[in-house]
Amino acid sequence: MSGVWVFDNGVIRLVERAGAAETGAGGRRKVLIYTPTNEAMTSYPVLKNKLASLGWEVYYEDSEVMQFHKPSSVDLISVPTDFNKLKARHLYDIVVKNRNVFQVKDMQSQ
Repeated sequence: MSGVWVFDNGVIRLVERAGAAETGAGGRRKVLIYTPTNEAMTSYPVLKNKLASLGWEVYYEDSEVMQFHKPSSVDLISVPTDFNKLKARHLYDIVVKNRNVFQVKDMQSQ
C-alpha cells in the first residue's frame, strides 16, 4: 500500500496512488489465502462461507459496501460489494481480524 495519509475533520485515512491499490510492492496483484486449506478467495460466496465458519455474519449490505460483524467482538470488516474492487487494504483488514486463518500473497507466488 502506498499513498499519502490525510488527516481531515478528526479522521486519518490513506489516500492511495492510482493503480497502487490492488497491487503490492513491485506491482504484483495480491490474493487472499485461507491458510488451513491454502485456498484462494476468488469470489464473495467463497469468502462469505469461510468468514461464516469463523463466526462472522453479514451485518450490512447495499449497492456499494458489504460489512461483516462478529458478535463476539467489536470488529467490523467493510468491503466493496463488487469483488473485483477489493484492494490490498481490504485484504489486510481481513487478515488482521482473523489472525492465523488468512494471509495475503502475491498472485505469482501461490
